[in-house]
Amino acid sequence: MKLNKKIKAYTLSEMIIVLILTSIVVGLAFSVLGLVQKHMTAIQSNYGRNLELNRLESILWMDFNRYPNITYNSIQNELKFASEIDSIRYKFTDKHIIRKQDTFDLFFQNKQFYFNGELIQEQNIDAIKLEASEKFQYQSLFIFKSNDANTFMN
Repeated sequence: MKLNKKIKAYTLSEMIIVLILTSIVVGLAFSVLGLVQKHMTAIQSNYGRNLELNRLESILWMDFNRYPNITYNSIQNELKFASEIDSIRYKFTDKHIIRKQDTFDLFFQNKQFYFNGELIQEQNIDAIKLEASEKFQYQSLFIFKSNDANTFMN
């Protein structure tokens, strides 16, 4: 009687092909993972910039409607909100906007100030248009307030 001692197994060439295919699939998976991470980083930075821009817009809206007197000084590059009891200053620098303890990491390449619908360079204002740089996809903010009789009497 003849015994069959042949063991069923994979050949060396089959194992090499499996290893090659596995390394290709793993390589593709890591390259896709790298692309996804780059996209996630871009999305996070874009979200952070938009959040900073929206935060500045909401604070400016509140200050515009809270303070009756708003002036801009072009020499000091400063926006001043004043009332009988309190005042707040916004300092525009090359890379930041500073308001009290808040610092907004924003740069606006164009600032326009208006009073009663007319473009002015400084003094009393009732509207502001800020145009962001390329980093913020050239977004713009336009903030205004309605004037009361006291504004025109002063």
